[in-house]
This record gives sequence, C-alpha cells and structure tokens, in this order.
Amino acid sequence: PGKNVLIVYAHQEPKSFNGSLLKIAVEELTKQGCSVTVSDLYAMQFEPRATRNDIVGEPSQNIPLSKKSDFSRGYNCPCLLLEMDDLPVESFPLFWFNMPAILKGWMDRVLVQGFAYDLSKVYDGGLLQDKLSLFSFTTGGSKEKYAIRGDIRYLLWPMQHGIMHFCGVKVLEPHICYAPENVSEEKRKEMLAAWSQRLKTLWKEEPIDCSPEWYFK
Repeated sequence: PGKNVLIVYAHQEPKSFNGSLLKIAVEELTKQGCSVTVSDLYAMQFEPRATRNDIVGEPSQNIPLSKKSDFSRGYNCPCLLLEMDDLPVESFPLFWFNMPAILKGWMDRVLVQGFAYDLSKVYDGGLLQDKLSLFSFTTGGSKEKYAIRGDIRYLLWPMQHGIMHFCGVKVLEPHICYAPENVSEEKRKEMLAAWSQRLKTLWKEEPIDCSPEWYFK
C-alpha cells in the first residue's frame, strides 16, 4: 500500500493480450492502494532515438538527458516518474529474442549516467538500488519451442542483468506468457488469472539472485 508503480508499456494494440495484462495490472495494483502511472510508449509517440540534443542538454521530444540536474526541470514526460517509483514494470511482446526497439530506446534515453548509474556505482552499488523491476512479456513461440533452443533465461541476461541490475535495480522473477495467440481462449483466461493472482502477493516476493548462475544454470 502506498507504493508508486510505473508501467512502461510497449505494444501497438490496446486490445491485444498485452493490453489485457496491462489492464489487470493497473486495476489490481490500484486496488492495493498503489499509485500507478502508465507510460504507453506507442500512444505517446515516444522518440526512441538518443539524438545530439540529448547529449548537449537541449530538450528534444519527450525527455532531456545530459545532466542529472535536467531531471528536476519539470519537463512533461511520465518516464521521469521512474526517479520516484518503487517498482517499474516493463510490459512488452518479445521481438527477435529481445524487447521492442521503442522500449530499448526508452532504456537508452532514461537510464542515463548520473541518474541510473555512475561509472563507480553499478550493479549492487547502482544509483537505483532502492527500486524493484519486473519484466512482464509475451512470446510468439511456446515454452517447449524455446526449451529446444535453450533456457529463455539466456535471453534475459542482457535485459535484466545488463540494464536493470547494472543500474542497481533489484529484479523480480519475470512473468512470461507463452504464445497467447496460439492457445485456447480458456488457456488465455488462465494466463490472465495467474497474472492477477501473482500481483496480489507481488510485494512479498524476493528478488532473483542476479548472477550468472541464475541465468545459465
């Protein structure tokens, strides 16, 4: 209760299965007394490219980045709420074994030096070490198909460890919905119910051991 949650949502279609997951998250977390903000990257036409204006400190579309002091100037971008949120949730479909480009651009432009990390303050000493993070995503392939090519945790190493953990964020177990497009309606309902149930006890979860052993065991 009283927690601040930022959901960074990266799907083009509000009526998609990802959209249903988003709706459930907002409803359940709000019901718990959390303050929930959604950054719908496609709807807000977020500019994913880090431009020269970002580097020199001039405010380009959505957000300026160059200096830590820029974050106190009041630019109109929901992404800035990450600075005060207890839990950022990244919600997206897996594209080519990775997050969508627009979400990667959000990472590039928001998690910048001086705000999310310093060269001498990374991983467990990162500047965002008081935050939790949860990756909630869907896949096109089934769990069995991913298992043939190796554990899906391998794909999470650069995203969860190389980005979030690098900034000091404590990472919760990812929530993965496998191939919702290719299963029955009943199975999709079960997936949504499982997500809702997990959210009810989310704050009691322990972060994963963000080490190579967790990803590559």
